[in-house]
Amino acid sequence: MEKPTYQRVLLKISGEALAGAPGRGIDFAFARQVCQVVQDCVRHGVQVGLVVGGGNFWRGVKDGGGRMERARADQMGMLATVINSLALQDVLEQLGQPARVLTSIPMGPVGEIHSQPAADRYLREGKVVLFAGGTGNPYFSTDTAAVLRAAEIQADMILLAKNIDGVYSADPKKDPGAVKYDAISYDQVLADHLQVMDLTATSLALENHIPVMIFALADPQNILRAVMGERIGTIVEEETKS
Repeated sequence: MEKPTYQRVLLKISGEALAGAPGRGIDFAFARQVCQVVQDCVRHGVQVGLVVGGGNFWRGVKDGGGRMERARADQMGMLATVINSLALQDVLEQLGQPARVLTSIPMGPVGEIHSQPAADRYLREGKVVLFAGGTGNPYFSTDTAAVLRAAEIQADMILLAKNIDGVYSADPKKDPGAVKYDAISYDQVLADHLQVMDLTATSLALENHIPVMIFALADPQNILRAVMGERIGTIVEEETKS
C-alpha cells in the first residue's frame, strides 16, 4: 500500500458543504461519501482530526447580526457544529470507523470534554476525532478552532475543504481575470488580504508553522489525494517553494 505523505492531519469542512438541496440540514448521501474517504485515509495509516462548521444550520454573525446579541448568536453557531459532528460520527460508525466527539464546552453524554491528551490517545488508536463546539468562545470562527486544534495535536497539515478549488488573487465569481495560486506564502495572504481564513486563524497557523492546503470538497476523493501528497488546490506555507 502506498504510504501517505502526512501522518496526522486536521481536516476542516464547512457546514455548508454538508447541506442538502435547500441549503440547510444534512445531505447524508454526500456525508457518507466524505466519511468513506476519511475512513480510507485512516486505513492508509493517517490520523485524522476533523472540525466541521455549522453554517448549514446557523451562522452567528450572518443569521443573528443586528437581531440578537453577538455572543449568544455565536454560541448558537457552536451548537450547530456539535449537531454536525454527531451526524458525522454516526455515519463513520455505520461504516465501521471508530470516532469520538470532543466538545469545547461540557455537554455530558453528547461528547467528551476536549483535552489534548485524550485527542492524542484516540488518534493513535486509529479513531477519527471530531472537535465540536469551536473554540468554546464567541467571536472566534471555526477556522480559528481548526488551527487551534491542529496546533494542539501537532498536525502535519491542515486540509481546508471548501466550496472553491483554491486561493485566487480576487473573487473568481466577480473577476474573470482572477489568478489561482498553486502555492502562496502566509505573508502574501496577509499583505493582500486574501480570503483564505480569517485573520486570527491565518496568524495562528503562521505562528505555529502549520501549512494549509485549500481545495474543493465537491470531489471528496481530494481529501485522500491531499494526504497522499498530491498538490491539489493551493498550499499556504511560510515560504513558497520555487
